[in-house]
Amino acid sequence: MQIEIPTFEHLPERLNRLGVLAYNLWWCWNADARRMFRFLDRALWEKTGNNPVKLLQNASPERLAAAAADPAFVKLYDSVVDRFDNYHRRTDTWFQQHYPERSQDLVAYLCAEFAVHTSVPIYSGGLGLLAGDTCKEASDMGIPFVAVGALYPEGYFRQRLVADGSQEALYERLRIEETALLPVLDDDGSRLLVDVLLDNRHVRVALWRLQVGRVPIYLMDTDIPENEPWDRDMVARLYVGDIEVRLRQEIVLGIGGIRVLRRLGYNPTVVHLNEGHAAFAALELIRQERSEGKSLAEALEATNKRLVFTTHTPVEAGHDAFPHHLIEQHLGRYWEDLGMSREELLGLGSAPNQGTFSMTILALRTAGRINAVSRRHGEVSRAMWHFLFPDRPVEQVPIISVTNGVHLPTWLAGTMVRLFSRYLPENWWERQDDPAIWEAVMRIPDEELWNAHLTLKGKLFNFMRSRARSSWMSQALSSGQLVAHGLLMNQEALTIGFARRFATYKRANLILRDTERLKRLLLDPWRPVQIVFAGKPHPADEPGKLLLREVYEACASPQFGGRIAFIDNYDKQVAHHLVTGVDVWLNNPEPPKEASGTSGQKAALNGALNFSVLDGWWCEGYNGKNGWVIEGHDEDSTARSIYELLENEIVPCFYSRDTAGIPRQWLERMKESIRSIAPNFSTRRMLREYLSEMYFPTS
Repeated sequence: MQIEIPTFEHLPERLNRLGVLAYNLWWCWNADARRMFRFLDRALWEKTGNNPVKLLQNASPERLAAAAADPAFVKLYDSVVDRFDNYHRRTDTWFQQHYPERSQDLVAYLCAEFAVHTSVPIYSGGLGLLAGDTCKEASDMGIPFVAVGALYPEGYFRQRLVADGSQEALYERLRIEETALLPVLDDDGSRLLVDVLLDNRHVRVALWRLQVGRVPIYLMDTDIPENEPWDRDMVARLYVGDIEVRLRQEIVLGIGGIRVLRRLGYNPTVVHLNEGHAAFAALELIRQERSEGKSLAEALEATNKRLVFTTHTPVEAGHDAFPHHLIEQHLGRYWEDLGMSREELLGLGSAPNQGTFSMTILALRTAGRINAVSRRHGEVSRAMWHFLFPDRPVEQVPIISVTNGVHLPTWLAGTMVRLFSRYLPENWWERQDDPAIWEAVMRIPDEELWNAHLTLKGKLFNFMRSRARSSWMSQALSSGQLVAHGLLMNQEALTIGFARRFATYKRANLILRDTERLKRLLLDPWRPVQIVFAGKPHPADEPGKLLLREVYEACASPQFGGRIAFIDNYDKQVAHHLVTGVDVWLNNPEPPKEASGTSGQKAALNGALNFSVLDGWWCEGYNGKNGWVIEGHDEDSTARSIYELLENEIVPCFYSRDTAGIPRQWLERMKESIRSIAPNFSTRRMLREYLSEMYFPTS
């Protein structure tokens, strides 16, 4: 295997490591590295979407030469290079300190999507963000870790809204040469290819590597000349609606994923299926064991000892299932290699009296350890899948809980990092999952925390105005659309954020239920409230698209006075501005359908207060002093709870100021939120639990 990093011919010799830095996404969660690239050419940095590969491709030789001659830039560059080299040379990582005897272990992580940075847009939402955060934290902790997914050259869709709020789904071909993706080559310099048997024919898979600190992510691509035309676009788009294409994608992801690992020389101790999309990996592991002469029972047992599975949703539509005839058609001769009969193979993924093959059931039946993504989700999942374990009480269904967390260096705003660095112990980054470290947050002066929050809030509104201006220039927006984009919003007003996938169970329109009561809150001349929405329904989700239209109509309606806005094309960049800039984070899904959720955790890190139903992670996160709980047993009572809490607690607390204009009670809650949530809902804590509860017991 070979990986060749392209050279930039116009780079001065003094800055010759810039290319290496650009092709390792370590830079995207290291503030000095981002500052270094921005320093090169700020306008170009913004124009390229903060993409250092594209920046270096387009930077003028004169600008690069000037940077090489600038003592301030050279000092920063040398510092970043030293940090990068020391990061990769370290022999005292967290993992090596705590598990030196496990240095030869390897975790292989299979997932349908990875959100590492917006310059590689191969993700749709929460699952990809979690996977990206997991890879970053595994790198920071020094866990032996490799990830496999698929390259979607057309990615997920870009959202554009027309005047009535209807969503247009636009697909743009990824310019791979402008990203940090690098082709994986064979020893002779040709593209390394892997065979996957599909529909009784061989499909060839090429590989791209995305380096994330110490962790490589290998992405499979079928768009190569060696494949038939109808196979080349097989993995062109993420989460296609066509069930047959979806099945082919998941065969490539699961079976192809294991073959990729083997072809690259990896022999993982543990294979982690992050959601059921990659569950066909279990079949390839069984086939591999059978090829070594083991019986079917022995092969299943060996697979069970290597495989762990994370289920992410209690919503039925989130569990892929395929008709039996499609499984027969597309896996064809494959079960012969498994040494299984048709009935045995279909039985692995089918429930009694069901005519579909469930990817989740396949994973549940073949994995040695299974986890849900919050304690509440664990309870729901054990009840949901109890029928597969009829000989056990529901509480003994073998699904444990590892609550999701977020990668602090990615989601903490630089303004907050600098503030924490002044008041938290010096080694706080190294001990970020230690609750004792975060007690120091309570000693941060109110004025400093408030000023930091107002700075971030200002950045959010600048971002919204800039987006509105760009959309107006490119799409000739009407005045109503400009208002809907947030042009009339007031930075001083209490600002609520709601951003997530626009599935109907998320109930984005719940706060709009009582128009007159909402207007009184929004249009109060002394204590105004405003709401910022963002999110995408799947292109095939018609109810979700109707929900989006309802919300967008409210944003553009004169009756709400420009106090409701929608930021279109929700992605990682939009999410970052929202979670760092709003005052309150609203979450009101229909319980118990929220498996975990992490957006509220990201908001809490940056001082926003959660305002949520008791579901997902908030059941563990809420302590009575760090946010609010929305109650209610149906939509009407839940909406009433939202309005009552806003009227009686949230709005009065936010606008209660002393003579210096500081909201002391609000800041007390902000500090408590950061103190209680930051250490307990980090990916570091999460991966510690995966190691002790999932990976090590399995292997």
